[in-house]
Amino acid sequence: MLNYNEQELEANIGYVFTNKDLLKQAMSHSSFINEMKRNIMLSYERLEFLGDAVLELITSNYLFEEYADMPEGKLTKLRASIVCEYTLSSVARILHLGDYVLLSKGEELTGGRDRDSILCDLFESVLGAIYLDGGMEPAKNYVKTFLLKDIENKTLFYDAKTTLQEMVQKDGKGVVTYEMVSESGPDHNKSYVMDVLVDGKAVAQGQGKSKKNAQQMAAYNAILKLTGKIG
Repeated sequence: MLNYNEQELEANIGYVFTNKDLLKQAMSHSSFINEMKRNIMLSYERLEFLGDAVLELITSNYLFEEYADMPEGKLTKLRASIVCEYTLSSVARILHLGDYVLLSKGEELTGGRDRDSILCDLFESVLGAIYLDGGMEPAKNYVKTFLLKDIENKTLFYDAKTTLQEMVQKDGKGVVTYEMVSESGPDHNKSYVMDVLVDGKAVAQGQGKSKKNAQQMAAYNAILKLTGKIG
């Protein structure tokens, strides 16, 4: 409870609630509700359900208008890259939503504040709360301001492993492999560091909460390096 601060939260997300209870619900994990034994309070799960639907509509409409010549299949893939867990949790970290979420002591101790699945849910539950409190316009503003930016890089990350494979195999050659450099942290909150190798030579490194995410980040960093976007 000590981490919860309405004013700071509202400043972070760029929206002031009329119904403050909606914001508190959006930040209340089910473990907190169960631990507090407050049956009059609800967790964020229903708001996350609503926010997920609102997010799909806003994102779909935005892509439909902005990419008028893009076929349905590519639009679907582009939308998937924007609303995937990694992207939403990354934006939630930028908004510091994990700093304010209400968790049980057990969930707190097991790293819940920085868990991708919870952070992803929080982005959507806050969106659902904004939609209920203010309607579609502020909901659109929230999504466009914090999510629908830098779409090219979001897509590049989502397809990083495939894109890297295609880059190094243009002439029919080139082998991409991944090797784990390190694994740290307790079982409930692991962190992995992976190298990506092209023809046996380390090209870049990535870190993530899962081996898959670490590989994805390594591939993304390799693409940026090979295309001269980073040194």
